Amino acid sequence: MTDLAGLDRPALRPLWQALHERLSSGRPVSRVRIGPLDDEQREALADLLGLDRLPGVTPSVALARLEEAVADAGGRTVRDIVAGLVGPLDDRAAVRQRRKDERDELWAWLEGHETVRSQPALGEWVAHCRNGGLIDGSVPRTRDLLSSALAVLAALPAEAEPLPVFAARMVSGDSHALDDGTRLSSLVLRALSAMHGAEMPRNAQQRRGMWARAGVADDDLSGTVLAAGLRLVGDGLLSRITGACSQAGHAASLTLAQLRDPGDLQLHAGPVHITENPSVMALALRRFDTACPPLVCTSGWPNSAAVHLLRLLADHGAALRYHGDFDGEGIRIAAYVLDKTPATPWRMTAADYCDALTRTAHGPAVGRLTVAPWDPALTEAMVEHGTAVLEEMVADLLLDDLASAGASSHGTRGTRV
Repeated sequence: MTDLAGLDRPALRPLWQALHERLSSGRPVSRVRIGPLDDEQREALADLLGLDRLPGVTPSVALARLEEAVADAGGRTVRDIVAGLVGPLDDRAAVRQRRKDERDELWAWLEGHETVRSQPALGEWVAHCRNGGLIDGSVPRTRDLLSSALAVLAALPAEAEPLPVFAARMVSGDSHALDDGTRLSSLVLRALSAMHGAEMPRNAQQRRGMWARAGVADDDLSGTVLAAGLRLVGDGLLSRITGACSQAGHAASLTLAQLRDPGDLQLHAGPVHITENPSVMALALRRFDTACPPLVCTSGWPNSAAVHLLRLLADHGAALRYHGDFDGEGIRIAAYVLDKTPATPWRMTAADYCDALTRTAHGPAVGRLTVAPWDPALTEAMVEHGTAVLEEMVADLLLDDLASAGASSHGTRGTRV
């Protein structure tokens, strides 16, 4: 910068630095306080402003008066002089607002993500992530990590994969991405804890247990699913097992290994109903014996075998209908099943819950409640009444539905897939 008419003399440096700081704030500036100034600096300021006496040691200078003095001295503005002598002016207010907007957009994206919306129990996890703030202050890094965690959650339950194999498949070939102590592993485990209403695992054994519950580091045999009335047409082992059990009026306990090799299947037409509790399947077998309609039981939270079977049946044209307990845990399990499979709710609306209350004795407390994605009014009704309705308490209605479904589809077969 040339022709500064003495504005660049060292004694005025405190003035320009103070102005640079204030003008870079992005907020309106009418006065600026500088100092403490020594005698030489006070004289320089008095000369610039045309004062008849020295200003104080820490004077407050009006910006309008400075603009006049600078214009008289060189025909420039205060901003021009400050930018030339100290450096480019910032707009910290705009930067702060932009960063806030970026953070708000990140958390809105997380709250609205399909995996979170389909399993409202993850709302607790979202709140924890938000309270934890950004990773290294970076929105992009935080979003990348959350995206990886959501991808992992969407892929669960895994099909009995060792943790390193599952991690390599999910996270760009990095077999250590879900090792103990990694940020991603902690995020996923906290999400699983929120879904299951469990405490965050505190040691290696508890962490292994949580992963196993999600179908990771499991084996093909320990996880099983109960099925009754599945009359699958085909020569494979799965068809022979389910056929023999159905003809004998028994439930089949199917392993993931058996489900992975289903052979060439056909399904009889009609829906496949799903229950949460084995006792309902036991009542169905007692009532229908060898004529039991197709029924699958998740036995609480569905494991890898249960999800695999339901997806297999859906892929072969079966319409899946799910029923579970009307309590906090039951709502979360139902949301999980509806998210992980193409199942639709079966007698799981607010109207069904209120009707069941009139037919049953006072039940236990509903426990921790989350929103039912398929019918938000259901959770509202459960909050209002505070009474759980366990599946066994409406078993007669469920069995009547099974009888109607069995009668309508009797003797009809689907097509080969």
